[in-house]
Amino acid sequence: MSEAAKPPRPQFRNIQLTQIASYRMPLAALVSIMHRISGLFLLLMLPFILFMLDSSLLSEGTFEYLKGFASNWFVKLVILALSWAYLHHFCAGIRHLIMDLHIGLDKDSARKSSATVLTVSIVLMILVALKLFGAF
Repeated sequence: MSEAAKPPRPQFRNIQLTQIASYRMPLAALVSIMHRISGLFLLLMLPFILFMLDSSLLSEGTFEYLKGFASNWFVKLVILALSWAYLHHFCAGIRHLIMDLHIGLDKDSARKSSATVLTVSIVLMILVALKLFGAF
């Protein structure tokens, strides 16, 4: 094949800050980023969670007060967000541990495992939401 007949090679360049919104990342990258965000959210909320646990164990009065506090719809949404963060972080962590064993590293397997992580964490979050808002 002559030099003139060869198709031009694609050029890969760094994306600029203004191009981030239009950049389409693969599903595995989104799951990985959400794994990091959920871990950061759990880390930042840990002092609040431990304070609430410590306060609830002081006496029956503080437990009843916190029980009433947790019945507020906004607090339930925060608890739901914490539950999603934990469930997603747990499922994605298992995925990363399996990938550390060099299982599922090819493109198709990574896409399927990331879709599985999203599906399982969302289904579990829906179950937690139904229980939290009194469906069962």
